[in-house]
Amino acid sequence: MEMVLLTALGVGGATVIGAVIGFLFKNISHKFSDIVLSFAAGVMLAAAVLGLILPSLDYGGKWGLLIAIVGIFVGAICLNFVDKLVPHLHKLMGADTEEHHNANLSKVLLFVMAIAIHNLPEGIAAGVGFGSGDTSQALMIAGGIALQNVPEGMVIIGPMLAAGISKKKTFISALITGLVEVVGTLIGYFAVSLASAVLPFALAFAGGTMLYVISDEMIPETHAHGGERGATYALLVGFCFMLAMDVFLG
Repeated sequence: MEMVLLTALGVGGATVIGAVIGFLFKNISHKFSDIVLSFAAGVMLAAAVLGLILPSLDYGGKWGLLIAIVGIFVGAICLNFVDKLVPHLHKLMGADTEEHHNANLSKVLLFVMAIAIHNLPEGIAAGVGFGSGDTSQALMIAGGIALQNVPEGMVIIGPMLAAGISKKKTFISALITGLVEVVGTLIGYFAVSLASAVLPFALAFAGGTMLYVISDEMIPETHAHGGERGATYALLVGFCFMLAMDVFLG
């Protein structure tokens, strides 16, 4: 349990680390942030497939394939429903936030809320990984999510400061988005621990949410500023990095 709690704090804390970087370097180039986000997308892609979806097939027994497919689509559909309620992150992180000086306060707050809402299923995915009992796979999943949270925390800062929000309130907002991920991690862990029968579906569900985030949020953002080729190779490097880690960790 101690490791789960520490990992939850680490996953959520990655957003805060990104926010601190955002304070220190307010004019981080899109090219740099896109490369980091692309690498994180590759890491999350490998974590979703190797750490969640394939174990779902194993734990599901003779119904493993069906459970995995249903879980993936239910996870994606749930995230799609969330996107009906809040704007797509890549739209807010891209065109709307480029003109910082014209930032609208309500738009910026919506931006922060969108990140917080999307952080919940990511945290659940990390918690479900621990609930499976495979610590190495769980740490791989959590590491991929944490890495993605760093650039996410970075992009919160500029728009909020430009909208006239104080540094203190900006930092608190970033902290809240990280805490949402901590809560999600604990929910995922306890849900699977209390009802092990739902583990195969929960793993696939978490994998589906991660695949949705990668395809619908992360990749469009990394391809929005003209650096598609660099972003693509960064994604491949991230994927291969996690593939190698999976092999070496056994």
